[in-house]
Amino acid sequence: MDYNIWTQVVGLSGAFGLGMCFAVLGSIAVKMMPRMNIDQAKFGTMISAFMFACLIASLVVGVMMDSLGYKTVAITGFVAAAAAILLLAKAKSFGPGLIACILLGVGAMACNTTGNVLGTAVVSKMFDGDMASANNLVNVFFGLGLFLTPFLVSFLFNKVSYEKAVSALGIVILIPLAFAVIAKYPEAPAGFALGDAFGLLKEPATILAAFILFCYIALESSFCNWLAPFGKEVLANENPDMDSEKVDATAARLLSAFAIAMMAGRLITSFSGITKFGGWLIAGAAVLAAVIIVIMTGTKSSKAAYALAAAAGLIFAPAFPTTVGVTFAKFGGGSGSLFGIIFAVGLAGGVIVPKAIGNMAGNSTIQKSLKLLLPACAALALLAIGLHYVKGPADTALETPAPQTIEAVAE
Repeated sequence: MDYNIWTQVVGLSGAFGLGMCFAVLGSIAVKMMPRMNIDQAKFGTMISAFMFACLIASLVVGVMMDSLGYKTVAITGFVAAAAAILLLAKAKSFGPGLIACILLGVGAMACNTTGNVLGTAVVSKMFDGDMASANNLVNVFFGLGLFLTPFLVSFLFNKVSYEKAVSALGIVILIPLAFAVIAKYPEAPAGFALGDAFGLLKEPATILAAFILFCYIALESSFCNWLAPFGKEVLANENPDMDSEKVDATAARLLSAFAIAMMAGRLITSFSGITKFGGWLIAGAAVLAAVIIVIMTGTKSSKAAYALAAAAGLIFAPAFPTTVGVTFAKFGGGSGSLFGIIFAVGLAGGVIVPKAIGNMAGNSTIQKSLKLLLPACAALALLAIGLHYVKGPADTALETPAPQTIEAVAE
């Protein structure tokens, strides 16, 4: 693979940009909802619109990467994401906010494919081709974006206006555009056809990986978007006299705790050589995540809420990148189309479940509504074990004996 230092920067920046895109709505929710005069159900609709846009864009961007190459996708990601965040900064009603969420989905998926396909291919050279380890390291930068977004916003909300605070995020995500322009990229695959992408759907490994991501993204997107409102509920009940501005800023930091722990978990996992037993690792994480969620639904302590958010980040950490890495390994390497397909199906979980939590919270509380995540944990554990045992094209090729020559038969 032909690349330079800026190619590595672009790949890792793609993962960072995705983290920002996934964190921005949850980070600004406590300020944005009263500004737009919307309730939790409508905010849930905005999350679903973002996730549905991601679903469609994931398929399109994956094929676009295989047909047009990395550069177009990378530039599209940084520009679209920045434009969407700047629009969120200006929006004062539900309609413009919804449009911003759709554009954010396009930018997020272009950043996502850049990070997880280009970034993994470049970083895997450090791990002797171990795709799961490489993808865990790439997604440390996803965690960095997930962490810095609420951290920066919570700081700026106390210093400047809502518009200026959110606009600052748009400027940050636009910075890697300069590197995307000067980076050196490999050529688009020769002879790519749309039928190649559809052919991936017949592989059991593709189907299992897609449904694993369906369950996992339902969990992660729910945490990213509802952790701050969940924290606000716990804080308000524990300290009813606390200043509302302080409650909002403190609640937003729950997502930072989640993101820091996720970064740490992925960094540790990246040096563990986990491709061979990745399925079991994901299954174990799902079981522990269910335990954490049960405890979250009953906690009354803000300190416990922080600890649980951090524990969830640590447990969630290896699930997504390990799934991607194990799947890529089963196909002998990654492609935009393969990643686009499994991630698109995965995003359906992000469309459905966070919205369901918002709807249930309208008649109850966010804290109690988190129990809707438990079935996803159970399904994730079972599917991950299945991925461990299923064989992909690369596994089949390794098991097929090499054809014998005439000389070998004679001997």
